Amino acid sequence: MICEKPLVLNSWNLDPLSEIEKETGQRVYTILQLRLHPEVIKLKQQIENGPKGKIYDIRLDYLTTRGKWYDYSWKGDVSKSGGIATNIGIHFFDMLIWIFGDVKESRVGKMTTNFAEGVLHLAQAKVKWTLSTDYHQLPEKVKAAGGKTYRALNIEGEDFEFSGGFTDLHTLSYDHILSGGGFGVDETGKAVELAGRIRKDGKNAL
Repeated sequence: MICEKPLVLNSWNLDPLSEIEKETGQRVYTILQLRLHPEVIKLKQQIENGPKGKIYDIRLDYLTTRGKWYDYSWKGDVSKSGGIATNIGIHFFDMLIWIFGDVKESRVGKMTTNFAEGVLHLAQAKVKWTLSTDYHQLPEKVKAAGGKTYRALNIEGEDFEFSGGFTDLHTLSYDHILSGGGFGVDETGKAVELAGRIRKDGKNAL
């Protein structure tokens, strides 16, 4: 079975899926497409071959416009979508954990239905992150150019360019599964747990 993100909203729901896999002999796959992005793979290799124990300073911004429909659809319902941290953030959180290691600490500075920001400490990174579905949060240069999405990852003061190649990642994901690869239940847990923690902590910031 192939399930789009998120596989589940709460990490404790992963155990029953693992049991079902054991009972049926089948696998449950989730789509973690950024792990297949060529530039992301290169970055992971660079970090693995870089200084051991180095803590990288990172800034992540993912601002993408959604219309009023978003708030009134299931995506605007936290109980169904997990809220903004899960709905648009979980792929980036998975990518960062995959590259820079396990979560050590997470703090949420602000969270609303359409906006969230916080600080994330990983084994090899301190990440300041911002997520938004509000058009007004877009940089002026993006709005002036007619753009609706701003995706930026800055590592140690240098921009990491990975905006290209997104349109093919879902096809790559399905090919990866059909060729015997794929990401299973055990590989999605850390990002699911983090998104759940952010959702819980964010309630105090609403």
